[in-house]
Amino acid sequence: MREDISTMSTGLGQPLVIEGDSAVERNALIPISSLPVGQMDGFTQIAPTSSGYATALQCLTQAIYYEAANEPASGKAAVAQVVLNRLRHPAYPNSVCGVVYEGANARVCQFSFTCDGSLLRTPMARQWNESRRTAQAALAGTTAPEVGTATHYHADYVVPRWAFTLGKLRQIGRHIFYRFPGSVGSERAFSDRWTGVEQIPALNFGRLRAALTARDTVVEDVLPASEAVPGLTVAPHVQDRHASSDVGGRLDTTTTWRLTIPDPTEISNGYRGVISGQGESAGPAPSPAAAAAPASTALPATGA
Repeated sequence: MREDISTMSTGLGQPLVIEGDSAVERNALIPISSLPVGQMDGFTQIAPTSSGYATALQCLTQAIYYEAANEPASGKAAVAQVVLNRLRHPAYPNSVCGVVYEGANARVCQFSFTCDGSLLRTPMARQWNESRRTAQAALAGTTAPEVGTATHYHADYVVPRWAFTLGKLRQIGRHIFYRFPGSVGSERAFSDRWTGVEQIPALNFGRLRAALTARDTVVEDVLPASEAVPGLTVAPHVQDRHASSDVGGRLDTTTTWRLTIPDPTEISNGYRGVISGQGESAGPAPSPAAAAAPASTALPATGA
């Protein structure tokens, strides 16, 4: 099984996705999996009175906002479900911020708003507040039963290669959700518990500013002002996985990153050992707008 999962790679130098209208059509042809959606118990491991709750709430709100700010309420809840599902799965870090910021300072980041400059944008108030309420509900035990044990999703206008190796569960808004095949995607596989520590890693803001500047240049070249979507911080691109009306997040599908799930009996030597030190040297979590660059260097916000 571990070898099977290790083949879930985008593949260097290979055609990775279909984009545009043809992708929407091709996604529609991928059948819904016969695998059960699965039903996850409500996540209540982080008490509101715990020292890590505020930071966990911050990270989960960011993930919902930058990945699904303009998606329907059910779509926001589904993204929150994916984050918390990953927290409980041995293939991922065992904290909210660890999941959300995984790889933020590396070449490949799992939620790419953490490394593509989106965090430098001041959040739009209405969408931020909606995302925060969704995050609070998810941390209080509210689930998104429509996506069950989902650990992946992508926008319907692209077809990533891994879409054919996972179990397609359903589409909500512009996002299509998937679960791992076999026993690694069943409810019993999600047996890990919250680590008890939540920290946002120190970010390279120089790198983030450079990334945002480069993307804004692409936006200006690709999107005339008359066609700009309020809140959209990146130009539509074949590598996007977020919905076209959302405000950030891009999966880099040109890398050789491979997903590996360790054997539960070898967990001490598996993935957990790789991510155990994530964020340990980080300081306290920033406020919603504190992730932006200083006033002298911050770029204008895209929304009201």
